[in-house]
Amino acid sequence: MTSLKQQTIAKVAAGRQANPGFMKEVDEIIAKAKVFQQGSEALDLGETATSFVLPNQHGKSISLDDLLKNGPVVVTFYRGSWCPYCNLQLRALQARLGDIHALGAQLVAISPQVPDESLTKDEISAMEFYVLSDQNATVAAQYGVAWQVPEFLSEHMRVDRKLDLDVINNGNGSILPIPATFVIGRDGIVKWRFVDVDYRTRSEPDDIIEALKCL
Repeated sequence: MTSLKQQTIAKVAAGRQANPGFMKEVDEIIAKAKVFQQGSEALDLGETATSFVLPNQHGKSISLDDLLKNGPVVVTFYRGSWCPYCNLQLRALQARLGDIHALGAQLVAISPQVPDESLTKDEISAMEFYVLSDQNATVAAQYGVAWQVPEFLSEHMRVDRKLDLDVINNGNGSILPIPATFVIGRDGIVKWRFVDVDYRTRSEPDDIIEALKCL
């Protein structure tokens, strides 16, 4: 099976070939972000995960505290269904969901999109984990992974991709989460995390599963 890393590397390579100028600008933006250590304020190992109550894709409120009563929880932040890297990640997680559940854990994916727009109806029906809406990126900020989108990327999404994030995120067009994943133990403590401001890089499902095995 092709790993998520291999898939994202292939996606980046295709992007470089199709639009080298854009990808060069992205490289420079990510390099600057890393210099300023954006994402360095993210919840760290051993810290207590902030509780949250967010609506799922059907509008039902889901509480982290309630989920933790049944076992560990994997919380992953993603930008939205319009992001091809996010879709690769969610499909890779869906493919390993059986392994996650076998270890007594549940998976929660959080984005700023409104509940009925987070995924298409067909994709929602295929996903067997919670897809939650954090419209104002409030929870992302509490976890230290909210990111002010650089104007260059905002313009690219608005002009080149015809994406209106103000509409997609119900008013929030400037703040997106850094793609980050946290493994939270039943005690509410962060046991493992992956945080990278480069939205083209994602946590590998195998690494998440290994972290769960260590609990």
